[in-house]
Amino acid sequence: VQLQASGGGLVQFGGSLRLSCAVSGFSLDDYAIGWFRQVPGKEREEVSCISSVHGRTLYADSVKGRFTISRDNAKNTVYLQMNALKPEDTAVYYCKASLNARSVPYWGKGTLVTVSS
Repeated sequence: VQLQASGGGLVQFGGSLRLSCAVSGFSLDDYAIGWFRQVPGKEREEVSCISSVHGRTLYADSVKGRFTISRDNAKNTVYLQMNALKPEDTAVYYCKASLNARSVPYWGKGTLVTVSS
């Protein structure tokens, strides 16, 4: 099982980025995928997630209306479209795959997003 996050970079305030989480070794029909972010010295926080079977989505209040999570099962990829970016969105973003609430999740390496003011 592998997850690879990509798409991070430097963007100006109000700009957009699309992150990708490419997965291998499992089906997106079976695993929920979550996007998390972490700033040095702070706990990792969940930004958004998409469920396995029905593709239901959830968002943190801080990104609701600005971020959109989606998936392409044929490409085994989950996306996080981030619009209207703010400096406080600056963080390392990670994707996580979970089979269920009791299983050990899989994490990918992060991708750095930096939003300049």
